[in-house]
Amino acid sequence: MQSMTSSRFGEISYSEDDVLVFPRGIPAFEKHHNWILAGEEDNAIKWLQNIEDGDLALPVTTPDAVMPDYNAKIPDDELEMVGSKDFADLALLIVVSIPEAAPWNMTANLRAPILINMKSRRAVQVIALNEEYPIRHVVFPENVKEAMKTAHLADLADLENLAGLASLPEGAP
Repeated sequence: MQSMTSSRFGEISYSEDDVLVFPRGIPAFEKHHNWILAGEEDNAIKWLQNIEDGDLALPVTTPDAVMPDYNAKIPDDELEMVGSKDFADLALLIVVSIPEAAPWNMTANLRAPILINMKSRRAVQVIALNEEYPIRHVVFPENVKEAMKTAHLADLADLENLAGLASLPEGAP
């Protein structure tokens, strides 16, 4: 077992079998070739954590979590890059963008999925041939966004009330 320190997760232990190798890196991170998946087991969002740079992690999920009928058309040369055209060996992830102050505005990059050969652990981010898939697909419908905002504002109000109570002099009603 090896370990690395992540600014998001602290100390992470992993084996060589956990490492995903991106031979050409990921766009914007071309010099970063070795990544692992990190995050809570029961959360649909995982983090593609770079093992060379503990500050570098990208939120990812499976395409079906965002679009159940997602069917990316992957160019043959990308299938060759990961070393398999057998769909039983392959998995897809998509990168999501989660605004810290407004997670209800999360978007998913459906146009550029990450293709992984699960046997060889080789991976590439590809441009799907499906021109209809956007780079910034809105994940949540408006009614869900509004419910999330309302819950967030209620949580903030509760925190403000607690902070106000904490500042009351001892014995005050």
